[in-house]
Amino acid sequence: MANVTLACQFCGTLNRIDLSRYHARPKCGECGKPFLLDRPVKVEEEHFDTTVLKAEVPVLVDFYADWCGPCRMMAPILDEIAQEKAGKMLVAKVDTDRAPNLGMRYGIRSIPFFARFEKGKMVKNVVGAVGREGLKDLAA
Repeated sequence: MANVTLACQFCGTLNRIDLSRYHARPKCGECGKPFLLDRPVKVEEEHFDTTVLKAEVPVLVDFYADWCGPCRMMAPILDEIAQEKAGKMLVAKVDTDRAPNLGMRYGIRSIPFFARFEKGKMVKNVVGAVGREGLKDLAA
């Protein structure tokens, strides 16, 4: 099993999901809306520890901001990685403007900031619009 706990993007209810069964299109237990796990999942600051640090699979986190041009340039690459790694890795996005405490916790001074988390720890990171090749180690 590859369990992750995700907040429903529609109603906010936390759901425990077996990521390895993403192809079965899991639905929220409260509102019934589907979780789209073949694309990056937005994670709010209050759910970060539950979703990212307690995940049973590696998590690639894109710390970004909507106003950031290099962040927007990297978004299609993150979409591709999420599709390729669906079921094996969670790709998450955290808006640093809405999650200032996470920026402080992880010493994020520049965005885009990409980090790989495993077993509750940040194990690798890279800063900037590094292209697909720059994310290779984080997505491996």
